[in-house]
Amino acid sequence: MSTSLQAIELEHGGPVAYSVIWLHGLGADGSDFVPVVPELGLEESPGVRFIFPHAPEIPVTCNGGYVMPAWYDIISLAPHARQIDVAGLSRSRDAIRQLIARENARGIPAARIFLAGFSQGGAVAYSTALTHPEALAGVIALSTYIPSTDLLLPELSVENRQIPIFAAHGSLDDVVAPALGKQARDFLLGEGYAVRWQEYPMPHTVCLEEIQAIGAWLAERLA
Repeated sequence: MSTSLQAIELEHGGPVAYSVIWLHGLGADGSDFVPVVPELGLEESPGVRFIFPHAPEIPVTCNGGYVMPAWYDIISLAPHARQIDVAGLSRSRDAIRQLIARENARGIPAARIFLAGFSQGGAVAYSTALTHPEALAGVIALSTYIPSTDLLLPELSVENRQIPIFAAHGSLDDVVAPALGKQARDFLLGEGYAVRWQEYPMPHTVCLEEIQAIGAWLAERLA
C-alpha cells in the first residue's frame, strides 16, 4: 500500500513484530529522532520497525509564512493556547493512518503499532491515536499538547479508551509551555485514560533520562 508521506525506516532487533511511527516537530524532518533508537535499550525485545515520516513543507503563519516542514499550520501562538489550521491537522492524521494501514498490509496489526511524536508531531500522534477506529499499542507524547479538546471530544474512539500513554515534558520549555502539556494530561485523566506523566529539567528538547524511560515503557509492552 502506498502513502503520500516519505519516511526513514529502521528495523531494530530480530524479525519485525511491532512498529513505532515517530513524528518530528515543526521545522525538523524524519531524521531528527533516528539517533534515539539505539539509546532505547531494546536489545532483548522483539523486533521493531521504526518509521520516521517527513512532514510536508507548507507556509507557517506564526513564522511569517515561511515554508518549512510542518504537520499543520499554526495561526497564532499564546503562552497557554495555539490557534491552528484544523483541516491541516486532519490531513496529517489521515496521512498517518495511511502509514498504519501500510503496516497492517505488511503483517503488523494495529494492536502492535505505537504512535510517537515530539511537539507538533506529538499533537498529531494524540489526535490520530485517540480517534483511531482500531486499538493501537500506545502513544508516546513528548513536549506536546492537544490543540483543541473541543474538536477531539466528539471523535474519541471507544477502541482506544484503554490505550497506554507515555507523556513527558521539560519544565524549562519556552516553546510549548509545560502548562500546555499538563492541560493535555489533565484532560486525558479526566476522560479516564491511563497516562504516565514524566517531567524533566530541560528546555524544548529530549534528554537521555527521558529516552531511557521511553525505552523501559516500550519494553514493558513489547512481549
